[in-house]
Amino acid sequence: MELMGTAVPSFSLYTFMDQNRLKVLIKPVEADMMQFDSRLMSNLTNESPLITSIAQHLMKSRGKRIPPAIMFLTARAAEFFTEQTINGSLAIELIHTATLLHDDVVDNADMRRGLEAVNFKWTNLISVLMGDYIFAKAFRLMVKTESLELIDEISRATERVSVGELRQVEETANFDLSEEEYLKIIADKTASLFAVSCAAGPILARQNGRTKERFTLFGEKIGVAFQIADDLLDYVGDPKVTGKEPGIDLVNGKVTLPLIYSLRHSEQGKRNEILRMLGNGVGKGGFQKILGYVRESGGIDYAYRRAHEIAQEGLTSINGLNDSIYYNSLLGMVDFSTSRAG
Repeated sequence: MELMGTAVPSFSLYTFMDQNRLKVLIKPVEADMMQFDSRLMSNLTNESPLITSIAQHLMKSRGKRIPPAIMFLTARAAEFFTEQTINGSLAIELIHTATLLHDDVVDNADMRRGLEAVNFKWTNLISVLMGDYIFAKAFRLMVKTESLELIDEISRATERVSVGELRQVEETANFDLSEEEYLKIIADKTASLFAVSCAAGPILARQNGRTKERFTLFGEKIGVAFQIADDLLDYVGDPKVTGKEPGIDLVNGKVTLPLIYSLRHSEQGKRNEILRMLGNGVGKGGFQKILGYVRESGGIDYAYRRAHEIAQEGLTSINGLNDSIYYNSLLGMVDFSTSRAG
């Protein structure tokens, strides 16, 4: 699989290919994913009718389950899969879900992956409390792994997520944000959970030291590449797939790589014009003009290339894995997660 130097594919093409391609890639770990889904719902369900209703709603609004799929494929490819792998993956997934519930309150979001956000369908209070409940469930699952090292790593990753989220809020509408600073923010808020997911395999298989470092680096790089691709969707995503109209992040002052690159590689007069527009607030018409500017300045192509370059760096860190159905699907999953439409 070549990740560097490829032409940028049509995102509309992936709109039609996404679901079928993902099913094929997940096939080698389909049994793991089915067990994961079943136990996830079981852990979210409670004697409280309200909690059960919210849990059912969350299951409907779940994404493509790329992080757990990558975790299972990595563990299987390296022959690190143990009876505790599912518990580790569930703990990480629940932490991610809890942070999303809190994020939607902070963002005053009304939609999450095409469905009403919990804070919109119920209330902000319920969304926060449900997030707290899910965090508690995650802690119990971490203990079940009987691995103090994994508990420590997941705790550190959760701390990084919080730091990344706070830094993102801090840098809202900072149009001087550098690429380096942007990459650090998304490494904390997104890649940290990918990193611990991939580290869980060697940790639970008691393969530490250099092996754990390699798999941690792999997850970190893939997580950064994933988030760059996810941020790209605010510019070029298909709302039928993403569940939201393009431009929402930009309107809310979220500064991501396409704009960062464009502001640093365009003619000064045009840059000043765009900065004035951004400073006055971006409406729908304004977003279309900024989208045209970002395209013409090469921001879309650059962000797409960077996602693939960083993904390749991650794959290099796990060179030496034996060829298998799991490894081949893992390669495809990495490519899929950095070239998707939603």
